[in-house]
Amino acid sequence: MPQVKLNKKVFEKLVGKKLPDAKLKDRISYLGTDLDSIDNNEINVEIFPNRPDLLSEQGFARAFSSFIGVKTGLKEYKVNKSNYKLIVEKSVSKIRPYTACAVIKNLKMDDEKIREIIQIQEKLHITFGRNRKKMAIGIYPMEKINFPIRYLAKSPQEIKFKPLEFPRVITGHQILSQHPTGRDYGHLLEGYDKFPIFIDAKEKILSMPPIINSHDVGKISNQTKDVFIECSGFDFSVLSQCLNIIVTALADMGGSIYEIKLEYLKEKYVTPNLKPRKEKIRLDYVNKYLGLNLKEKEMKELLEKMGYGYSKGNVLVPAYRSDILHEIDFVEDIAIAYGYENFKAEIPNVATIGQEDHEQILINKIADILIGFGLLEVNTYNITNKFNQSERMNAKISVIELANALTVDYDALRTWVIPNLIQVLSDNKHNEFPQKIFEVATCFKKNEKEDTNVSEFKRLAVLLTHATADYTEIRQIFDALMSALDLKYEVSEVEHPSFISGRVGRVKVEGKDIAYIGEIHPQVLENWDLDYPIVAFELNITEIVKIILAKE
Repeated sequence: MPQVKLNKKVFEKLVGKKLPDAKLKDRISYLGTDLDSIDNNEINVEIFPNRPDLLSEQGFARAFSSFIGVKTGLKEYKVNKSNYKLIVEKSVSKIRPYTACAVIKNLKMDDEKIREIIQIQEKLHITFGRNRKKMAIGIYPMEKINFPIRYLAKSPQEIKFKPLEFPRVITGHQILSQHPTGRDYGHLLEGYDKFPIFIDAKEKILSMPPIINSHDVGKISNQTKDVFIECSGFDFSVLSQCLNIIVTALADMGGSIYEIKLEYLKEKYVTPNLKPRKEKIRLDYVNKYLGLNLKEKEMKELLEKMGYGYSKGNVLVPAYRSDILHEIDFVEDIAIAYGYENFKAEIPNVATIGQEDHEQILINKIADILIGFGLLEVNTYNITNKFNQSERMNAKISVIELANALTVDYDALRTWVIPNLIQVLSDNKHNEFPQKIFEVATCFKKNEKEDTNVSEFKRLAVLLTHATADYTEIRQIFDALMSALDLKYEVSEVEHPSFISGRVGRVKVEGKDIAYIGEIHPQVLENWDLDYPIVAFELNITEIVKIILAKE
């Protein structure tokens, strides 16, 4: 979890109330964060990854002030109209295609405020931006740049500017090899023949995202009063959420927020959008999961303690809260506001005899066997996206799509595990080979016989990749695993669009189809930008358990 150092004086001023250290420690802990220490004028806290809005003095103080009852309810922010314009050119469409931007004016900078801005930028890069892979942030002094700004891509040799804290002008390629930040993040632009840049109306380069700002026009100082902020990356909704977190923090510093008009080839946007969104909440649902008997008025008060608005069965969610995905998230916040210390412990009036689940026994045994073979176990998300599960795998796979997905990265439940593991390999191309991984994971498919119309089942996927990976190697691991499980099987040749024709088999045990095994198709490797061959198998654990139990 990221650790944040908060200036205690700034924090208390923003909260609007000064608490004794003992009370402060108690309340911070019950807010749902992990307090490390309070030393002199510094508060050290660890923030859970789902609350990036707390990664600054301003964000944390906003939530804490509401939690202790000083400034409750939805905090509204005004976005001023402007004529600022940013043009997104076609050249970035296949590199880092989106940006969300804003201008903040009337800031009174000093060393402390600059420290706070740098901290929130760095922490958001690490957490929300996944070390800049998902998105990157740039903050620039307005006095040094001229609108309209363009976001485009150029050949690395054409890109020439003096990067932040560097003594001379160098090219895009030289930045990746000579600048410390370029060496750290250069892999994010690996394989591209053009690099993205922000450039102003006078052809001055502001930055080369996601690597580095310009030293001449991309460094704020004590003299800076107005700033231009951009977030660039792959998902416009994610960038907008990140931008909202930053601009609201700077507004709480005393700044005024101004809009920027974004012009894409076929679309136009205006950012930031700080209007709260409405989400349904049911009182009976809340009471059911918390074991309480709250009245609507009480629920409203508890929601307001957590910074929400409430009106007629709807929660007004602040634009800077990126963690709210489901009604259960409101239940969690209501529990925090109610106070975990106020829940009464009860001994269940039920007597049961527990035993380990048969499926879990098998899963543990399989994991031990595969680890013994030198494979590394990984753990990926149940929620993924349709593109990775289907098109990127060169197949037409039916998936269960989420009705209210907040991002295209996570808009569906996974139907099979191999795409998730290929994603892991794609993210780890810079690590040494061979790479041998496996995962036992829950998968989902439509089933109208279930109350939820969805059935769940466990699957095992094993992937191997290196320069000489082939069918024989993956078959040897499969043979050894099935032998250890005392299962006899048959393999017949089939066609599967994700695998190479003639090098993929369908596995049967006791007459039931339980696995695919083979070499991944070159088109799939190209779709994931992978260089080495991959061999894999995917096994239905749930069916294997049924077969084993039937034998007993």
